[in-house]
Amino acid sequence: MDKQEHIQKLHDEHRKEWLSAKPEARVIRFYETDKPYGCFSNFAKYPIMLKGKEWATSEHYFQAQKFAGTEHEEEIRLASTPMIAARMGRERNRPLRPDWEECKVQVMREALVAKVEQHSVIKSILLSTGDCALVEHTSNDAYWGDGGDGQGGNMLGKLLMEIRDGLEREAVTGGS
Repeated sequence: MDKQEHIQKLHDEHRKEWLSAKPEARVIRFYETDKPYGCFSNFAKYPIMLKGKEWATSEHYFQAQKFAGTEHEEEIRLASTPMIAARMGRERNRPLRPDWEECKVQVMREALVAKVEQHSVIKSILLSTGDCALVEHTSNDAYWGDGGDGQGGNMLGKLLMEIRDGLEREAVTGGS
């Protein structure tokens, strides 16, 4: 079974369960890449093409953009795993770009749009989530995730829902 078939199988197994839930309980939590909806994780191994280069994961792209235009960007792009790319991106001995706080959400949006547009299985799974809330469930991150207790910002989930809503609008209007 290839990766796409495996992801689709995991998705199909859990779809009926969340569709039967009450609207207020229709929350899809994701984090681990080998679990249902793990394809939404930035660590999921779906390469993206952006800025004329291939990035192994959206995490590689995001972390590297903290140092856009420097040798650090390429070092992070070439990291062997998304975890190593994340660690490199968090090292504060590297010169963080001065506008990072202002542009980080847009950089994440770029990476996610590329991932969804370039991988039809992710686009299909994202659209199949309907009106469910998408939540990156982790105690490791209270900005991009829910902080593990639901109190975090869940910016990754919010961006995915924003992208999903845009795809749904596009489908209704026929892309016009």
